[in-house]
Amino acid sequence: MHVGLIAGIGPAATDFYYRRLIGALAARQVPLELTMAHADTPTLLRNQMAGDAAAQVAIYLRLTDRLRHAGARAVAVTSIAGHFCIDAFKAVSPLPVIDLLVEVDGALRARGLRKVGILGTRVAMQSRFYGAARSTEVISPESDVLEAVHEAYIAMAASGAVTPAQRDLFFDVGRALVDIHGVEAVMLGGTDLALAFEGNDPGFAVFDCAGVHADAIAEVAAS
Repeated sequence: MHVGLIAGIGPAATDFYYRRLIGALAARQVPLELTMAHADTPTLLRNQMAGDAAAQVAIYLRLTDRLRHAGARAVAVTSIAGHFCIDAFKAVSPLPVIDLLVEVDGALRARGLRKVGILGTRVAMQSRFYGAARSTEVISPESDVLEAVHEAYIAMAASGAVTPAQRDLFFDVGRALVDIHGVEAVMLGGTDLALAFEGNDPGFAVFDCAGVHADAIAEVAAS
């Protein structure tokens, strides 16, 4: 199936999804039919922080219409921050939406995880993954470090690269969630966190939300 991605938010996340989809479809020996439309990261983050779902949905609708005319038959938003308005978007989207929040909730239940930590943007952490993990307790970092994680994440996502200091911060906060709160795993609640975690052992179990989403998109694309 021809799938459409609302991508670009941010560049590292787009690269992660693209490479994962190419590999998954190649393993199935199925040609990948894919079109991407670029969304602006600063605009998304402003709308997320302001809680302006209507403004972001209007952007998604414009991009989805472009993808539909290109032949896409399903659409996905390649950003966890971008899912702050996903229910409103799903209600009006001209294409079926492959919802990261739904896929992650199902994967958490399937893996039997009852208590997880979360790293990501301020809104994703404060809302405990937008309240989408219905059967799993989600623990956010302590308030004194939550803002530092948010700022480091935004800087990393904007640049498309992680610094050693940013990686150390994410790893230290993740270990604190395990040691202090007893979480079973730490959710990568921001798609660009692959920059810091991919190929590195942080010393604790990680739940890769973007990986779960990309695999679900691959299943649709292979159908």
